[in-house]
Amino acid sequence: MVGIKTVVLLALSNVFMTFAWYAHLKDLKDKTWFVAALISWGIAFFEYMLQVPANRIGSTAFTLPQLKIMQEVITLTVFLPFAVFFMKEKISWNYAGAAVCLAGAVFFIFRK
Repeated sequence: MVGIKTVVLLALSNVFMTFAWYAHLKDLKDKTWFVAALISWGIAFFEYMLQVPANRIGSTAFTLPQLKIMQEVITLTVFLPFAVFFMKEKISWNYAGAAVCLAGAVFFIFRK
């Protein structure tokens, strides 16, 4: 149950993080960087409200490196649909390569 709670909270956190970090590149191009930063900080607040409990819960069952690699896998999993559907980026083989590298990281960090 700890693992499921951790993954769900980190995934939701990542949705907010991805929008906070990158959505301004599409939607706020006509605004100054300062306005974009303030809006991004507002979005990031919700990211932290999910990320902090996720890591606190997750730390009861996972090591710090395991939490970090889990976060990176979730980040790529959330980022790909964001990039394709929201930012209108084209999928390339680079995403598959990144996924293979992360799979290797998961293997090494979670093996006994």
